[in-house]
Amino acid sequence: MRKTLSVSLKYAYIFLYGAFIYSAIEVAFRGYTHWSMTLTGGTALVAIYRMNMLMSRKSLLLRCAAGCAVITSMEFTVGCVVNRWLHMGVWDYSHMPLNVLGQICPLFSGAWFLLCIPAIAICMFLHKRIFENTSM
Repeated sequence: MRKTLSVSLKYAYIFLYGAFIYSAIEVAFRGYTHWSMTLTGGTALVAIYRMNMLMSRKSLLLRCAAGCAVITSMEFTVGCVVNRWLHMGVWDYSHMPLNVLGQICPLFSGAWFLLCIPAIAICMFLHKRIFENTSM
């Protein structure tokens, strides 16, 4: 008999996984994180999971490029709200070359591209080991 897992519970699980992992990465590299980044990390993993399911037959390179675009656009949106509108000063890339309003830059977009490799692996693990064993 298969267990039933609701769609909202499935995405909540992915969200929490992404929120925790992204916060841990940021604390490891930066020494601290911000609640807005925790929420963004969770939302990003949900988006990468959905994108990965839709693009499952595409190359890893293409899926990483799509994930990079998703994360960079989220970073820009969140940055404009928390840094520019609410003046929280969570990050400032204005000293980085080719930055856009100090919120995104090519260096960090490259980092998001590379982080999509383990993110996609996590999504595949969750899908195959946990979600495939439940009925929706």
